[in-house]
Amino acid sequence: IRLYYLLFALLFLFLLPVPGNGSIISGLQKYYCKIRSGQCALIGCLPKEEQIGRCSLRGRKCCRKKK
Repeated sequence: IRLYYLLFALLFLFLLPVPGNGSIISGLQKYYCKIRSGQCALIGCLPKEEQIGRCSLRGRKCCRKKK
């Protein structure tokens, strides 16, 4: 039974996100951008687009065409 506790603890440690790595949060932000009819831009939005959010913690912007 102690072996199960040890395996559970090790599994839990491996599933924890690494500090500074927001891959789960970035994935959710990208998904939310797609739901809102946007696309992720590396540098910035084009002149005919507006920023409606962010796609990552590092500053990628979520852009869509102006209405």
